[in-house]
Amino acid sequence: MTLPIASVPNGTVSSAKGFSAGGVFAGIKTPGADKLDIGLLVSDQPCSVAGTFSQNSILSPTVTLSSDRVGVDKRVRAVVANSGCANTAVGKQGMVDAKAMTDIAAEKLGVTAEETLVCSTGVIGVEIPMALMREFIPQIEVTADGGGDFAKAILTTDKRTKEIAVSFDVNGTTHTVGGVSKGSGMIHPNMATMLAFTTTDANVDPAFLQATLSQAVKLSFNQIDVDGDQSTNDTVLLMANGAAAGPVISGGDNASEAFAEAVRLVCEHLAIEIARDGEGATKLIEVTVEGAHSDDDALLASRECAASLLVKTAVYGRDPNWGRIFMAVGKAQIPLDESKIDCYVNNIQIVFEGRAIAYNVQSVVSALGGDEVRLRVDLNVGDGYGQAWGCDLTEEYVVFNSAYTT
Repeated sequence: MTLPIASVPNGTVSSAKGFSAGGVFAGIKTPGADKLDIGLLVSDQPCSVAGTFSQNSILSPTVTLSSDRVGVDKRVRAVVANSGCANTAVGKQGMVDAKAMTDIAAEKLGVTAEETLVCSTGVIGVEIPMALMREFIPQIEVTADGGGDFAKAILTTDKRTKEIAVSFDVNGTTHTVGGVSKGSGMIHPNMATMLAFTTTDANVDPAFLQATLSQAVKLSFNQIDVDGDQSTNDTVLLMANGAAAGPVISGGDNASEAFAEAVRLVCEHLAIEIARDGEGATKLIEVTVEGAHSDDDALLASRECAASLLVKTAVYGRDPNWGRIFMAVGKAQIPLDESKIDCYVNNIQIVFEGRAIAYNVQSVVSALGGDEVRLRVDLNVGDGYGQAWGCDLTEEYVVFNSAYTT
């Protein structure tokens, strides 16, 4: 029996028991209304921790340091994060500064540096302004309702915060999974500049925690695209402190299934909101591929379609050019039979058995004009299913990124 999962009103990364968070504006980013640029997230007791990180060959030292401190035999208490500066491609000073940030945060929170993770996001090639870190990290007030400030502190070009929490009950004990994320550009993750932080008060076996996060990331963050560029700083973390005082969740029972589903839902929501908030975007694009030989084939084909610049521009221009969808699916190089493919735009069928059929063009153009566009491709060769999410590509994206540092 699947346990029901409920949405937590105003849910965020500090909604789970025992977690607190906060943020401050230090001046790393340009001033603005309600802007923050350094955040702290802390648990009042040690956490098991899972993580997935960028597979880019050039990595921020913050990624290297945090990945070294994540593992089934590791425990953490806190995360310090900054926006406005990626701490990437700055030589040996990058690791010195990353460690110093964890030292400062640990002293502020009364934990050890080894129990503290660090994440940075922003412009590459710029050193961390450590004078600001030393001055402002100690000023951050962490509270149980401070998740919203932490969410603001990690934003760069984002237009909005991305927050969620869900809960499920096991034998009368409520367990909560919460999270926040940031990302708007340089989005084509491959976690074997997006950040996501998730928390839970469930008591989770460390190996199952990592397996759960890895599967959730595979189906969510690794299935989004804004511009085809993989960041040097991509990080997703999941911290579990056991504060709900429930049974150990380790797989093979209803509680474990509910926990895995809760984590997937949180990750999927945060990932979709990143795609929706793509730089210059006017529409969210959801691509569903079904009837593939395997789920992995469907996931690959759906992401190729969501990442296609030609599909993105067609959606922006409200052009029902389904040949671009075919091109993108074929580019995935998965087993298929062209003569069996059906294609839909917002449930309006435009292709049957690999060929165009008569349809109301104006209805499809109108469907492409909405805030959310759903493309569905049925390969009709198996039971494989997968989804991916992206956004349209607009003139605003080009203008914005043509003068990013000037």
